Amino acid sequence: MGTDGENELQIWPTGPNGSFVDSSGLGSHQACSIKFFYFYFGFHISHVQFRNGAVPGEQVKKDENSRRGNWGNQIEFVLTSVGYAVGLGNVWRFPYLCYRNGGGAFMFPYFIMLVFCGIPLFFLELSFGQFTSLGCLGVWKVSPMFKGVGYGMMVVSTYIGIYYNVVICIAFYYFFTSMTNLLPWTYCNNPWNTPDCSGVVGTHQANATFANITAVMSGVTEVVNRTKRTSPSEEYWRNYVLNISDGIGNFGEVRLPILGCLAVSWVVVFLCLIRGVKSSGKVVYFTATFPYVVLTILFIRGITLEGAISGIKYYLTPQWQKILDAKVWGDAASQIFYSLGCAWGGLITMASYNKFHNNCFRDSIIISVTNCATSVYAGFVIFSILGFMAHHLGVDVSQVADHGPGLAFVAYPEALTLLPISPLWSLLFFFMLILLGLGTQFCLLETLVTAIVDEIGTDWIIRNKTIITLGVAILGFLLGVPLTTQAGIYWLLLMDNYAASFSLVIISCIMCICIMYIYGKNYFKDVEMMLGFPPPIFFRICWRFISPLIITFILIFTVIQYKPITYNDYVYPNWSLVIGFCMALSSVICIPIYALFKIATSEGATFLERLKHSVKPDASWGPALQEHRKGRYATGGPESVEVRPLKEELKEKEPEKEKEPEKEKKDDISLTIQGSNGSTLNPTPSA
Repeated sequence: MGTDGENELQIWPTGPNGSFVDSSGLGSHQACSIKFFYFYFGFHISHVQFRNGAVPGEQVKKDENSRRGNWGNQIEFVLTSVGYAVGLGNVWRFPYLCYRNGGGAFMFPYFIMLVFCGIPLFFLELSFGQFTSLGCLGVWKVSPMFKGVGYGMMVVSTYIGIYYNVVICIAFYYFFTSMTNLLPWTYCNNPWNTPDCSGVVGTHQANATFANITAVMSGVTEVVNRTKRTSPSEEYWRNYVLNISDGIGNFGEVRLPILGCLAVSWVVVFLCLIRGVKSSGKVVYFTATFPYVVLTILFIRGITLEGAISGIKYYLTPQWQKILDAKVWGDAASQIFYSLGCAWGGLITMASYNKFHNNCFRDSIIISVTNCATSVYAGFVIFSILGFMAHHLGVDVSQVADHGPGLAFVAYPEALTLLPISPLWSLLFFFMLILLGLGTQFCLLETLVTAIVDEIGTDWIIRNKTIITLGVAILGFLLGVPLTTQAGIYWLLLMDNYAASFSLVIISCIMCICIMYIYGKNYFKDVEMMLGFPPPIFFRICWRFISPLIITFILIFTVIQYKPITYNDYVYPNWSLVIGFCMALSSVICIPIYALFKIATSEGATFLERLKHSVKPDASWGPALQEHRKGRYATGGPESVEVRPLKEELKEKEPEKEKEPEKEKKDDISLTIQGSNGSTLNPTPSA
């Protein structure tokens, strides 16, 4: 949203001789110099000019929803949504799942789940937010009893936003430490290394090329022959970066370098969101596209390495017998569901800043397919490098493959030490991780801020949205401080495995039930009114039957396949698992608690009457702007009365303007501009 005075006019009237009148502290000579400067560089100066550069007669881009704001253009929305969906999981989880679940055969159930669950749910959430121009709390005017679903989404986004930025800050740390001639995790001759350390590039011997080559070969031989090996990258990760404690209950000290990087990460996120979607929409031109440049550079470098082809074959070779395994289908469904960011509230929030008639059906297909294609592409990048590493070690690819933080901060960094100019490749890799993480983090923070601003909804809070953003960022930083302690990695993994697991599945399932069975087929009419065409019958079937069945399957699969979380050889104590389940339930419990509250406070003498009123759409449910409230949403007049946008009225008046004498246009200028605070400016130039 703009601040007061954004639309203020700068008026430079001219006298009879064409010189500027001194109206702002400038003499006529200086004013003429300014005029000459603009003409020199090819700019046309009008006698009335807005501070933002717009002039009368030019078509000015204007937000459809002036109170709340819109995306600058549709590309910004698509790039932001791609950045939100494409995250760290595409790089460190999908490739591992693919090779573990049958290689190329895993692609079949993966794309089946994309078509029948991923894209339909994505379209449902985008259309839901776009129709009402409200965030994850406001949209539940469709059935107020289910507003607890919105609160659950906020709780989930809070958990994810806290630990996700800690992962980004560790990537920042590795990025900064890669700015050196020699990566610090290359050799085993550092104070943090143990006797079990064995590097793949031997012992560092400066200025001795032949000795280095000999050391490399001896190091490889030693690694192959030893039954137990700790890589220098793993010891650097555990003993130096994290200085990990012996258990989740032993917090130890705060790791100051990590804390500093966490502050940097939150500052970057805040600055990119300082003007909401107006600023983040510009940032995503870089953060959402540059990771693909880095992926391509790493892919080209990877496939030129010896052993890369064997790694890619290991990644893609189909094991068709595994298709009959229910676990493979469960992993495919779970990966699609979690990767697209369904039930986080972010999709609803991002779509709420679209213009009402935007084709979100097209956008949902583009973004979903791009997300999944990125996962597949990232697998080629990862396994080409891991194949190269396995070739050097003389072991199978499965022995160097990993996922999660183990891949990002241990396995892949170690492989990078084998490459010439390894610091350069390390910088590129961790810069890519930073950008991937930031793209998701932007939307998580915007989800919380938008929900707060929409819920309060006063003019003051809308004008001062930046203050809310700052407050949420500061709170997120403070809550992330415990994750920078020596026990931080234990808590981070606990939150990742429990706070955003089966609770998302339950939230998504209840959302489908509410929209499809409580609100019913009216939603199809809403989508048709918004897009100009009804949802395709395939999507209607998926929304009502197929997608809820798949979501239920994911939930059952998650429960059946549940195993207590571990970190390497460390087994989490029972009390920590209880905390994990409490975090998971804290988002789900919002749904029944708010439902009971809404029923108790609704009108009616009996329980059934109050229940009926609590599920009935709120009177304000529907399009946000009066010009879009037609049909059953029309108020204050018959349906045939059309409320036309301001643009059309201006177009009708333009021919009348052209008939006015040129002299009158120069001498008599009277415009009425509505500022962002609703006030009007009626400037009257002085002669």
